[in-house]
Amino acid sequence: MKNTNKKRNKLKLPLLMLSIAFILFGLWFSTTNAYKFAKGYLIFKTNHVEAVNEQKSDVQKVQTSEVEDDVRYPVRPKPGENIGELIIPKLDASLPIYHGTDEEELEKGVGHFSKSVLPGEKDNSVLSGHRDTVFRKLGEVGKGDILIVETAAGKFTYKVKNVRIVDEDDRTVIVPKPRATLTISTCYPFDFIGASPERYILVADLISKQLR
Repeated sequence: MKNTNKKRNKLKLPLLMLSIAFILFGLWFSTTNAYKFAKGYLIFKTNHVEAVNEQKSDVQKVQTSEVEDDVRYPVRPKPGENIGELIIPKLDASLPIYHGTDEEELEKGVGHFSKSVLPGEKDNSVLSGHRDTVFRKLGEVGKGDILIVETAAGKFTYKVKNVRIVDEDDRTVIVPKPRATLTISTCYPFDFIGASPERYILVADLISKQLR
């Protein structure tokens, strides 16, 4: 029995010394630059991994969006072709859209500016129409109103975020946009006699889509 107690006492002393050594080392390490360096390195590595993952995610989203646009309209429309309908709930109106903005298209309905993207695609899709025919009441449509475009690719719902009145030669109407945007243009003022000097512009963001 005495021998057992002696052995236990001999083991306790080294364990106690080892514990004290670990405590002292921890106190020393936490107060030195080594601790700050280790902590900073771990934070850097964590943030770096998160940033890389976010970057990969963004690239995948862009690639997916590009693929969707390519598949959305596998066959591009020809000039004068009917590509869908513009629905304006506030006016209870459903207007045919034709590819092109020559007089031939504008006499039949709303014209799609052929150098802009098609409705639903990322960037700026531009539609135009005469103020004395299809867009006679367009002045009643303003910020917050809904615009819907239905094509062979699906149903695309836009919400008007901005109303602009610009000179007839203002080219900012057709500039590229970072997201799917619908821009609608018509002559202004609506009651002007003769060639109108300005344009009434609706700029709307895509808020939902139902693909076919």
